[in-house]
Amino acid sequence: MNVDVILGLQWGDEGKGKIVDVLAPGYDIIARFQGGPNAGHTLEFDHHKVILHTIPSGIFHQDKINVIGNGVVIDPVIFAKELAVVESFNAQPRKNLYISKRAHLILPTHRLLDAAQEKEKGAAKIGSTLKGISPSYTDKYSRNGLRVGDTLRNDFWSLYDTLRQSHLRLIQMFNCSVDDFQIDGMSFNEFEQQWKKDIALLSSLPLIDSEVFLNAQMKSGKRILAEGAQGTLLDIDFGSYPFVTSSHTVCGGVCTGLGIAPRHIGNVFGIFKAYCTRVGSGPFPTELSDDTGEKLRKNGFEFGSTTGRPRRCGWLDLAALRYAIELNGVSHLIMTKADVLDTFETIQMCSSYNIAGKEYSYPPYEICDQQISPSLIPVNGWNTAITNCTQKQELPSRLLDYVAAIEKACETNIHMVSTGPDRKQIVSM
Repeated sequence: MNVDVILGLQWGDEGKGKIVDVLAPGYDIIARFQGGPNAGHTLEFDHHKVILHTIPSGIFHQDKINVIGNGVVIDPVIFAKELAVVESFNAQPRKNLYISKRAHLILPTHRLLDAAQEKEKGAAKIGSTLKGISPSYTDKYSRNGLRVGDTLRNDFWSLYDTLRQSHLRLIQMFNCSVDDFQIDGMSFNEFEQQWKKDIALLSSLPLIDSEVFLNAQMKSGKRILAEGAQGTLLDIDFGSYPFVTSSHTVCGGVCTGLGIAPRHIGNVFGIFKAYCTRVGSGPFPTELSDDTGEKLRKNGFEFGSTTGRPRRCGWLDLAALRYAIELNGVSHLIMTKADVLDTFETIQMCSSYNIAGKEYSYPPYEICDQQISPSLIPVNGWNTAITNCTQKQELPSRLLDYVAAIEKACETNIHMVSTGPDRKQIVSM
């Protein structure tokens, strides 16, 4: 049995959480393979809205097992708050949520380092979520990090203190101290005390060798859906470096983030918005810094689900979308937030870029260093509300034309179109 994959094809915030929630009934296990609490997967159901940061988006299906894989980094404080929210909706994460012992921990001092490093960059800052993601992954790859399985060791707090002291020395090198920053509205000491309490909660959940578990489940015929965070254009290697996240957001990250062999990858569901958004710094060829961009932001309520920051908005970038499809081997495209474009008379799509007089059909290495001129193609908007559409034949013809134009440009079929935020607002194509 193969593992199917769902991931974002843009700069994150594509609506992956909703689509995982929609697809979850067809699977036995939902497994998150990378990222950390910098993710914000929004689910809406029964007039409720829930934002998940670390827990997989299949958690509200009580008959499904959810796995946090080894490629994820976990902040126990954020995790504990999220667990409480999930349980308030009568989900049972203490029974159907498993955590890899190999997943790395985000320490309070990782949060401080993140803030100190971002402050040091000044105007050149990346736009970090300040969740400690980069410092945690840095420790992972320099072989200094602490993992979830370490919490079971008798000497865990000694290991913790050693790494903590190392971080504090680094923070001093940035001419900062623990008193210079607050973490989620708390002083460092307050946050650290809460962190120590919440480690016990994290350790009380089923901790497993997730790679062994998942491979055994595959062999027994169980269907697994791997859930990614952020988006392809934020991948540490293939995104607009250095304005990227610190993990592999592409399909290859499933293999390293869950311990799944490449030959076991099945369908790849690529999620993209009908337009583009981005949070933080970095190149954005189709960005609209005018009334049209503001209209997209207002219609789509484009504010970061993790940070609350206004998202930058712009037209759909076909050049970047084709690139992401190729990198991930996407078999099924799913377009979200089509309803946000309901009131636009004309819509634009970017087919390529002009950089220093040369035309590019993909985002080149130079995209961060040069002035970018997007080649835009105007298309007619449908100017019709689609939120109540439940079948393809109910969709306006101009929306179907928009879908067909994207499919032709990307040489990949669009499998579903989301017509609103609720799990039921989805149309199969």
